[in-house]
Amino acid sequence: MKAMILAAGLGMRLRPLTNDRPKALVEVAGHTLLEINLRRLAGFGIREVIVNVHHFADMVVDYLRKNHNFGLRVEISREDDLLLDTGGGLKKAAWFFQQDGHTQAPFLVHNVDVISSIDFARMLQFHRDNHALATLAVQPRETSRRLLFDEDNRLCGRQTGTHGPEIVRPARNTVALAFSGVHVISPRLLDMISEDGVFSIIATYLRLAAGGEPISAFRADVYYWRDLGKPENITQATQDVEEGVVTIS
Repeated sequence: MKAMILAAGLGMRLRPLTNDRPKALVEVAGHTLLEINLRRLAGFGIREVIVNVHHFADMVVDYLRKNHNFGLRVEISREDDLLLDTGGGLKKAAWFFQQDGHTQAPFLVHNVDVISSIDFARMLQFHRDNHALATLAVQPRETSRRLLFDEDNRLCGRQTGTHGPEIVRPARNTVALAFSGVHVISPRLLDMISEDGVFSIIATYLRLAAGGEPISAFRADVYYWRDLGKPENITQATQDVEEGVVTIS
């Protein structure tokens, strides 16, 4: 199984911590976010990872080299001129998952500024059992942007801010859940990405769901999860590690 770590963002919400470094190299309990993610992936048997970079990109490259890629094969997808967002970033890195011209196994995509105890193996099995095109780890937590799923845990819309729901396929009942920045994707999705330039992968998911493709919800309610996009969240995550609430190695 391969994986992609989305690490190209500017880390604006993390300032001043990202004034002189990329968010991937911000630390929690003495370990960088990139190291935490790579070691978590390796712990589930993943040995090949691609990381997209933009802000202080060379610092990430040098850091990986000095640490011998933490024993993994790590490729870099540079977004030097323009940040491509999650969808554009994945599309640019698609070659990594399409090597040798044949279909690869499902792969995992993970935001670098997320820490969790989500069981990737269980999530992968759920993805396969449901024959999903993509499986999103979701939770019932407060957020201004929520995805809507039907009674079969299939994506059917979204709700943002104070606007009414955007329904892309009919459902008798919907549940609003927050996306956790972790997804398992079947490689055939890569050839179905028609969007170009800068775009969110959520836009692709909604378009494909509207066409009947199975975009599934993996309920991650029982797992620890924290967004590390703000300095105070880094402080809290460090405390959680020190108190044994979550482990990072």
